[in-house]
Amino acid sequence: MKARTFRRHLRESFKSLGRNSWMTFASVSAVTVTLLLVGVFIAIMMNLNGLAGNLEKDVEIKVIADPAAGQEAVAALEKKVKATEGVLEVEYSSRDAELDKMIKSFGDELNLYRQSNPLGDALYVKAKDPHKTAAIAKKIDTYDYTYEVVYGQGKIEKLFKVLNTGRNVGLVLILALLFTAMFLISNTIRITIVARKTEIGIMKLVGATNNFVRIPFLLEGIWLGILGSLIPMAVISIGYYKLYQEMAPKLQEELFQLLPTTPFIFQLNGLILFMGVFIGIWGSFMSVRKFLKV
Repeated sequence: MKARTFRRHLRESFKSLGRNSWMTFASVSAVTVTLLLVGVFIAIMMNLNGLAGNLEKDVEIKVIADPAAGQEAVAALEKKVKATEGVLEVEYSSRDAELDKMIKSFGDELNLYRQSNPLGDALYVKAKDPHKTAAIAKKIDTYDYTYEVVYGQGKIEKLFKVLNTGRNVGLVLILALLFTAMFLISNTIRITIVARKTEIGIMKLVGATNNFVRIPFLLEGIWLGILGSLIPMAVISIGYYKLYQEMAPKLQEELFQLLPTTPFIFQLNGLILFMGVFIGIWGSFMSVRKFLKV
């Protein structure tokens, strides 16, 4: 395409927005409302997904060594656990450290056990894939000098099931909102094109190619998508920034943490802008296609 032709298409797309100001307003409003809903829902789902990720990262296996095992045996067990396939990291905790944790949790009465500590050394194990925690725990339980392996059997499986269900439901809802947005916006754009079908027919009759007719409408769809994305981007950015400033200090010691504003806001705005442009192009393309056959 020649540069002069492309500049002509750009001018025509801008003129069309001005000539059909009410329909432009209707299209931009439809894009704005739907992208605002989609953007807010995506922001919620991304934060919930972050919470799910934190929960998964906190899952660990506690391997209690045989209290009768010596330091060399415990060191050999630690080495074998580290070499286990799927293990990400292993943290050693001595029997004295374990007793200190129990005293801190259950009270000073347990200080009586300092003279004769009945506990064994412990290894805290994290898996590369948290969903394989149970399988790794069962394998470690077969090793020599292992007294007990604790990983929240039963509860871990239920936790992962709930998290996976939540992710799947969220994905389905986001896709449903996107398809609804595409349907509403394409219908709104189609109305603007129906009102100009005579113009399209005349252009075709005088010999205009399909691309010559189509490109200005596609560019118009891009401008509609961009214009419709601006308000959702601004509202969500300002709203999330204020929410983060208000809630982040209160959630410092909690398991649930809001995603930091940077780079989250930029990522979300980029996604909203992409969806707006894509929906605008798709709506224009699908709407103008039926009028190109003259």
